[in-house]
Amino acid sequence: MPRPVSIPRLHCDSPLSAGALVAASAAQAHHLRTVLRRRAGDPVRLFNARDGEWSGRIIELGRDQGRFAVDSLLRPPAPEQGFTLLPACLKREAMEWLVEKATELGASRIQPVLTQRSVVQQPNLDRLALIARGAAEQCERLSLPAILPPLPLPALLAAWQGGGLLVAVERSSAPPLPQLAGHGRALMTGPEGGFTAAELDELRRHPFVTPCSLGPRILRAETAAIAGLAVLQALAGDWAGDRT
Repeated sequence: MPRPVSIPRLHCDSPLSAGALVAASAAQAHHLRTVLRRRAGDPVRLFNARDGEWSGRIIELGRDQGRFAVDSLLRPPAPEQGFTLLPACLKREAMEWLVEKATELGASRIQPVLTQRSVVQQPNLDRLALIARGAAEQCERLSLPAILPPLPLPALLAAWQGGGLLVAVERSSAPPLPQLAGHGRALMTGPEGGFTAAELDELRRHPFVTPCSLGPRILRAETAAIAGLAVLQALAGDWAGDRT
């Protein structure tokens, strides 16, 4: 049987340098051995934002443990200028899809927000972190987005220190998002059913908040978050630059 030609790409928290030995996580060992059918001697690529991306080899692989040997640098570390995405908490499947796609698009932080119409109060952050890790491995970015614990909207606004905050508001006369791209590096989107009138009033009371429109159609909550993030990343030059 012909051996697979694709090389697995794995995020490693451990320091990466030529000659280093790095332990595989239980999940990585299981995936390599059981799903991908890899074995000792097969190549891997190891990366993190601190050390860049390195070629490596599997030197030991068991059911739930393994080790890699780090060989040579493929890509040095480089800054990744992503946006902060603040989506209202959504149902499990929608939230998982949102995190995956936001990671692929280059979001630097994902801050879930609890609103009056949020259905889910406590998303599974460990599960979302695993999804973000897998998406980063697939899309060839070096960093992982920070996925923060959810905050109620009033608490988030009271503690906000992230500069300008763009807030997508449906059925409003707010300027379209492309016209406001320079007003901040953070985008908040609402829950299913949108923000309540009281929440919109609260948002508008804060001088750092800039309402914006995502176009003439009413988008699903998860679609709005990803569409808005894609627009901001493109306008910031992310789509025109070399891979980092």
